[in-house]
Amino acid sequence: GLRFFTVYGPWGRPDMALFLFTDSILKNRKINVFNRGDMLRDFTFIDDIVTGVLKVLDKTPRVNKKFDTKNPDPSGSFAPYRIFNIGNSHPETLMNYIRTLEKHLGMKAKIRKLPMQPGDVKATNASMKELDMWVRYKPKTTINQGIKKFVNWYLKYNDIK
Repeated sequence: GLRFFTVYGPWGRPDMALFLFTDSILKNRKINVFNRGDMLRDFTFIDDIVTGVLKVLDKTPRVNKKFDTKNPDPSGSFAPYRIFNIGNSHPETLMNYIRTLEKHLGMKAKIRKLPMQPGDVKATNASMKELDMWVRYKPKTTINQGIKKFVNWYLKYNDIK
């Protein structure tokens, strides 16, 4: 099982924050920033997600023959499975994410700060220790690199000069 943390990048869903923010900034409209911008997210570039997925495909989990059903260890099982986080492991503030987007678009965002949305969480942070131990995986894309790649793709895809 794989848990992805705040995936962003080209060919993503257009209802995700980066698409909405980019579209609004380019059209000089306000962007909604929840929890008044006091959010921390483990933004993970899509290329790093794909690399992680491909690495785990090559290493099939095995049954833990020492697993004790009377005193179970939640990190193991008698069934052959593993669960991993795939994230960047370097949470960024939402406002830094927006500032980086502004930098690569060459435009300032108009921000509408709103309260926290029901059901949302203030911070996410993927622990990558288990995945790194299992397949020697570490994400490589910084927020600056990832947003730059996204902006270049977005502008080309939408034929914006």
